Amino acid sequence: MTAPPVVPRFAERLCDDAAVFPPGLMPLPDAVPAHAAHRKARYAAFVGPLVVAAPSLGQLATLLAPGDRLDLAITAPAGAAQAGAALALARTMTVDVQAVEIAVPADVGVAEFFTELEQARREADEVTVYVEVPRDARGPEVIAALADTGHRAKFRTGGVKAELYPGEAELATAITAVVGVGVAFKATAGLHHAVRNTDPGTGFEQHGFLNLLLATRAALDGADDAAVADVLAQRDADSVAAEIGNHGCAQAEAVRAAFVSFGTCSITEPLCELADLGLVSPALVREEGDLE
Repeated sequence: MTAPPVVPRFAERLCDDAAVFPPGLMPLPDAVPAHAAHRKARYAAFVGPLVVAAPSLGQLATLLAPGDRLDLAITAPAGAAQAGAALALARTMTVDVQAVEIAVPADVGVAEFFTELEQARREADEVTVYVEVPRDARGPEVIAALADTGHRAKFRTGGVKAELYPGEAELATAITAVVGVGVAFKATAGLHHAVRNTDPGTGFEQHGFLNLLLATRAALDGADDAAVADVLAQRDADSVAAEIGNHGCAQAEAVRAAFVSFGTCSITEPLCELADLGLVSPALVREEGDLE
């Protein structure tokens, strides 16, 4: 009897299900059963929590059937107070909050933000906290505070406008900064393909999620900002895939401990790209009707 295909360590829970966010914008009533299907599929080990914005929790509560348990990550774009209210509401629902992802409002100082954060999470200290690192002068101070508090970083790697995509140099500096102080991170937005590319429809220069894995490994190995930027700039898919495929178990563990996951509005598209690159078994994505 043939053993079922497995998700390799570098890809375990790599993709957080951000189907409700742009550009996918799946309605929440559709996203909840779609997420449940992903978690029952042969590639379930590839899938992280469903990501839902704090203002949508009330609607989510009406969609959960009795006995349902849902792994959830909550985004709080309005800051720590919003996160605290969302965590309080989530405690009344049949959800397991895996993480809360909090933005630092533009008009809030870093010290004030972290004071508010500790107050907001007082009754939910088991929940992993990601703080979105602002792309302004506050960034280094936020990273230093994350190192002091033990919280994690979140980097925005794209969006619906070209200016929302940080260049290779900017993202490399961010990665080396957090790796250097032992702060784990996740990424969100714009990682639509495995390898660095130019989107033919928009012209946006998009980072590849495999490039981020390799860039994290380079930073862990002591590479400087320029060398990490070179890794992020690699566009040869076969070369990038070969480097990923050469990761040993220890390397994969270390890289994924640092780069935890990324949010994506599609679970199946990145998985299919990994299959096309020979990094996961095609049987994960092409058998038993797992994919449409």
